[in-house]
Amino acid sequence: MSIHVSEPGRPVGTRLPEIFRGRRVGNVSEVEEPQRINVSHSEATDAEFLQAENSGRHRALEQYGAAASGEHREQRPYLPVSKICTPMVVSVPAPTSLAEALDIMDERGVSHLVVTAEGNVAGLVELRWLLAWLNDNRAASTQSALVNLELPAFLTASPETDAHQLARLMLAHQLNAALIIAPDGQPAGIVTSTDYLRLYANVGRQEGRV
Repeated sequence: MSIHVSEPGRPVGTRLPEIFRGRRVGNVSEVEEPQRINVSHSEATDAEFLQAENSGRHRALEQYGAAASGEHREQRPYLPVSKICTPMVVSVPAPTSLAEALDIMDERGVSHLVVTAEGNVAGLVELRWLLAWLNDNRAASTQSALVNLELPAFLTASPETDAHQLARLMLAHQLNAALIIAPDGQPAGIVTSTDYLRLYANVGRQEGRV
């Protein structure tokens, strides 16, 4: 149930963590004891989570975990992220221009695009990030290709990853989406903050009926 963060970089080759490319790396699915960040594997580690505790994000993390704080770890409900993620993933090749990417998002009604390079996952971009990049680089053309940009960091997780823990790491890294990767290394879905809002809104309605 590993969760990983891929560092910012150009969409060349694959930016997937090694575990999704058939190599063995450390499992970072449990937030327990602090450990040193393994930069070579770009893992979302406990040390990074602890750093987040010392920032302004700590309050949000506390509020999220408050409901389960009085429960023993083994008694907390397990919710695989595959149960709440959106299975539809829209992909574009790295040579796609910013204008084309924006048009595809508008046509498909999505706010995230998976960027691929030679059939491999090479990045994940959000509509807000694209608009912010254009605003910060007003001299650049909308015909600039994604392959020439340094794309933002993105989270990856396996379908059986616990959705509650993934939410905590999304908060810790200030990312509102994570890409779900199937065993074959291909995208199996995407989970966003909207999916979590929908989940807990449904839970609230069910509790209200009770």
